[in-house]
Amino acid sequence: MNSAVIVDVVRTGSGKGKPGGALSGVHPAELLATVLRSVVERNDLDPATIDDVITGCVTQSGEHALNIGRTAVLAAGFPESVPATTVDRQCGSSQQAAHFAAQGVLAGAYDIVVACGVESMSRVPMFSSVQGKDPMAPLAARYPQGLVNQGIGAELIAARWKLGRDDLDAFAARSHARAAATTTEGGFAAEIVPVGEHSADETVRPSTTAAGLTALRPSFQDPALAERFPEIDWSITPGNSSPLTDGASAGLIMSEERAAALGLRPRARFHSFAVAGSDPLLMLTGVVPATHKALARSGLTIDAIDAYEVNEAFAPVPLLWQHEFDADPDRLNPRGGAIALGHPLGASGTRLLTTLVNHLEATGGRYGLQTMCEGGGMANATIIERL
Repeated sequence: MNSAVIVDVVRTGSGKGKPGGALSGVHPAELLATVLRSVVERNDLDPATIDDVITGCVTQSGEHALNIGRTAVLAAGFPESVPATTVDRQCGSSQQAAHFAAQGVLAGAYDIVVACGVESMSRVPMFSSVQGKDPMAPLAARYPQGLVNQGIGAELIAARWKLGRDDLDAFAARSHARAAATTTEGGFAAEIVPVGEHSADETVRPSTTAAGLTALRPSFQDPALAERFPEIDWSITPGNSSPLTDGASAGLIMSEERAAALGLRPRARFHSFAVAGSDPLLMLTGVVPATHKALARSGLTIDAIDAYEVNEAFAPVPLLWQHEFDADPDRLNPRGGAIALGHPLGASGTRLLTTLVNHLEATGGRYGLQTMCEGGGMANATIIERL
C-alpha cells in the first residue's frame, strides 16, 4: 500500500483574538490564503495538481461562512479547478482534515491534497454561530441535569484527577517558558509564514511565572453549580487556559509515489489514526481513549514516541493525559503549547502537526503523537513517523 506522506507544513504566527490583535485586521479567508500560497510556493508545486483542499473551521458563520476553504483557494489565486471543503470536528477540525486527506491518499482517491485550518476569533467570535433556539435541546432527555461548558469540564477534570491550582499554574508557566525559549533560539522560524509584518506568536509571554499567575481569578466560578459539583475548587483561570487566538495553518500531503515523481522529499509519513467519543459532561477526556486506539493500531508503546503534542485547551487536559500514560514530561509539548502559542480553534490541528514535524526534525526523533480534546466529548489522535 502506498504511504501518505507530509511534504510540508506551515502556519502563521498567533495573533490575539480580539480587536487590535496582530491579525485582527486580516479577513480569515486571506489569512488562510496566505498559508495556502506559501505551501505551494515553498515546494514549487503547480496548484492545479491539487486534488482537494480540506479545511478545518469551527465557527462557520460571518466571515467564516459559505465554505471558507473554497473562498481561500480562490483568494490564493489557485485555479478554479481546485475544489475545497470545510469540516467541523470542533477544536480538532484541521487534525480531522489531515486524517481525511491522508486517508484519501491511502484509499487512492487523492494523489495530492492540502489539509489546513483557520480561525479568526477576533472577527468571528466563538459561539457567534449559535442563534435562536438551543441546538443542544434534543439532548435534554438523555442528560436531564444538563451539560456544561468546557471551562466547567476542565474544573471537573482538575477535581477528579486531583490537580491543584499550583499544578495548573506551574504547567502554564512552563508552556510560556518553552515557547519563549524556542522563539529565542529560532526554532519556529522554519514553520511560520509572515502575514504582512507579523511573523511571531503574539500570545507568548516570556515573563510568565507560576507565582505571577496566582493573582488571576477563576474564569468559570458559578454559585449556581456549586451544589451540583461540590468537588470543584475553581482553579481554571485565563492564565492556565488557552487564549482566544487568530491563525491559520496548512499541510501538503501526498502519496509517496507522487512525491518521488515530483522530486519532493517527504518529511514524515502518517503511521496511524484514531478518533474517539467520550463523556460530553467532562468533554475534554477523549484524548485518553483516542491515544489508546492510535497506539494499539500502531503497535507502538508510549515509550517509543519521541514527542507528544497534547493540545493545551486547559492545563488539566495534558496533565491528565500525562498521568494516564505515565508519559515523560520532557517529551510533552516540548516547544510549549496552546496556553502560550494560542488556540485558533479550526487551525490548531495542523498547527500542532507543523510544530511536531519541525521538532522531530530538529531533535532527530522518529515518532510523534498529537491529540486534542474536542467539544461535545471527542478527540483525534495521530501518530507520524519522521522520514
